Amino acid sequence: MNKLFFSVLSFLSVFISFAGAQSYTTLSGTVTGGDAKALAGASIIVLNTNRGTVSDANGFFHLDKIFPGKYTVQVSAVGYAAVSKEVDLLADSKNETAFVLNETDTRLDAVVVTAQKKDEQLQQIPFSISALSARQVKEYRLWNAKDITAIVPNLNSTNGGDERNVTSIRGITTTSYDPAIATYVDGVNQFTLDSYSSQLLDIERIEVLRGPQGTLYGRNAMGGVINIITKQPGDKATVFAEVNFGNYNQQRYELGFKTPLIKNKLYLGAAGMYSKRDGYYTNTFNNRSFDDQKIAAGNYYLKYKPAEKWMISFNLRHQAHRNNGAYPLVMGVEDAFEKPYELSQNAVGEMVDNTMFSSLVINYAGRGFNFSSQTAYQNNYRYYKNAIDGDFSPADIVTIGNNYGKPWNKVKTWTQEFRFTSPAASASRLQWTAGTYLFSDDRPTRQATHYGEDAGLYGIPDINFSTINSSKGKGEGIAFYGQATYRILEKLDFTAGIRYDYEHKKYHMMGEYQPDGAEAIIIRPDTSSAVHSGAFSPRAGLTWRISDKSNVYGIYSRGFRTGGLTQLSDDPSQPPLYRYDPEYSNNFEAGIKNSFLQNRLYLNVAVFYTNITGVQVPTLVLPDAITIIRNAGKLNSKGFEIEATATPVKGLQLNYNFGYTNASYADLKLSQNGASVDLEGKKQIYTPEFTSMLSAQYSYTIIPRQQLKAIVRGEWMYLGRQYFDLNNSISQSPYSLLNARAGVSSKNADLMFWIRNLGAKKYIAYAYDFGAVHLGNPQTLGVTLGVRI
Repeated sequence: MNKLFFSVLSFLSVFISFAGAQSYTTLSGTVTGGDAKALAGASIIVLNTNRGTVSDANGFFHLDKIFPGKYTVQVSAVGYAAVSKEVDLLADSKNETAFVLNETDTRLDAVVVTAQKKDEQLQQIPFSISALSARQVKEYRLWNAKDITAIVPNLNSTNGGDERNVTSIRGITTTSYDPAIATYVDGVNQFTLDSYSSQLLDIERIEVLRGPQGTLYGRNAMGGVINIITKQPGDKATVFAEVNFGNYNQQRYELGFKTPLIKNKLYLGAAGMYSKRDGYYTNTFNNRSFDDQKIAAGNYYLKYKPAEKWMISFNLRHQAHRNNGAYPLVMGVEDAFEKPYELSQNAVGEMVDNTMFSSLVINYAGRGFNFSSQTAYQNNYRYYKNAIDGDFSPADIVTIGNNYGKPWNKVKTWTQEFRFTSPAASASRLQWTAGTYLFSDDRPTRQATHYGEDAGLYGIPDINFSTINSSKGKGEGIAFYGQATYRILEKLDFTAGIRYDYEHKKYHMMGEYQPDGAEAIIIRPDTSSAVHSGAFSPRAGLTWRISDKSNVYGIYSRGFRTGGLTQLSDDPSQPPLYRYDPEYSNNFEAGIKNSFLQNRLYLNVAVFYTNITGVQVPTLVLPDAITIIRNAGKLNSKGFEIEATATPVKGLQLNYNFGYTNASYADLKLSQNGASVDLEGKKQIYTPEFTSMLSAQYSYTIIPRQQLKAIVRGEWMYLGRQYFDLNNSISQSPYSLLNARAGVSSKNADLMFWIRNLGAKKYIAYAYDFGAVHLGNPQTLGVTLGVRI
């Protein structure tokens, strides 16, 4: 791998020597507000290059040493709607351009995303994608990735109390440690649920790509991709701080800064967060709060620009999560609602969950092509300080423990991606992206299931002993991909792409029996097995530009979720190291995207049909708390989505997102209690039939010069019926949630009062197929004070 990396750099060095002899031009201009006054400190970015600057006190900006050609330039400023403009930079010309920005309460942002691994305008992307800006993340008060439920049509995300989100898009849902929805943070794939980091900190943008994205993103993107992009340092120095206080002793503190150490050369950025709250549940076994949580997280950037065409970025992120009562579950739906937020568990273990990500990115923006290399490493160390309750009752039946010290239960993953794209200034009808992706994954796990004094209640003939299951899994893979868009006619584009992924997995497993106070006895000797698989992920589509403001598209795409080997459990009917194959999704989608009334209204509509084959059906084996996977069926999912955003009058912004999904099994036969059960026609789990989110925000300007505004906001979320087991016997009927926010905001500070779940609605957020239920968050309220300099 090192030889390949240095070969690529050597090739680029030769190319750069040639490119350095080419001619350059300049880009300069002014940035003003709608009142024609100069805007200082506006950000000017030339998309798909490493070039950018900020406007001076007179609103003037200048960039030199740019290759001649057509570019898209994005300009943004605090309190103003971002704009994008295509400019044609001529050689030996001053290339002066004027940008006029309107206030955010009169226009909608021209949003730029990196969904296709290059900078593009959101409304020009030929498939369904939603994007939330930094401002919207604050307005929706998004602290956890699961909070985007229903804000994105047909997306539902939740967890059972351990903060490892299970996400569903269009009926394709995560049912194992290999997710069906890929999550990327700053370009790094959060490889499995073991390395998942749910907290949102210092966010620049969240992009959600709906439908299979296998061509560019590969494994585990069969339902879609969530791209989380954090704020990076630049030539403008900034500092921010935020404090939050609420009921349940909720406290959340954020602090960060970004600054140029050497202007236009070296940049540093750092952001930190600490959060704590008391549990929403009360444990009646000891009359104490359950699921108390503390989270500390940090994000650090160092960026270096050795030359105008180069950018080198190092990023380090970490999250430390302490959960005193990780699984607030109650057995049975009736008991969960009869005494809401009460449980009785005799074993209360603290979950320690430490995650770290680091990445090194090298970007080159040249005249012949753009190149990017991303090397990333991530690890997660997750264990229970004390054993947790495995039967969710006051009886001493089963507890689960895994505190065996390192290296056990420390997951480590290394990834490498090399990517080439057509240059930003290319006038060719053909725009292309190509690359390769490699990974290596190491996951040693060791877990004990302890049977206590009351084990006989589960029919266990022995007491006071543990069964210990150990496994060492290693995986490696490589992928090659390419995608191109060709302009057939002036208003008609054809896009096609393909990707091939190959991966190899090997597992070693061992089972032991250990009476309390005695040495462990091996009852299942070290057993090993290996599996390998490959998958092609094609993509093809047409885009017709009706006008500059409207696009119609149709697309076919394919995705897959990787296969593997089953784990070792105490259940003799579930043999270990049983192979299950990849799961595949084929998606057909058509849609239209529109911008109306001078960017006062965006309206997007899409319809889709998805067929999933080789469905990976999970079975939770108790009391081990191990998920066994089998390929057992076919699933069909169809539906439609509507996204509308408008500023009908000054100060008022409306957002409405609606999704409908009909996802049911066309074929599903399982073995349950020794008999074969036909579940054809049953609905997919964790998939609401409807998702609906309406938000309305009104801002009234008090002092224009300071951008001081009074703000009031309301949100209405509606989720249709959803099921939590394949038999469709555990369900949550349709329900609504109301959120509200009000306060004052200025250019440098905000003071907001907020309330979530205004009606104190009680609903099932998550449930296991054996009947354990976790309720959604109760009514919470608080205040937020934020400062920006």
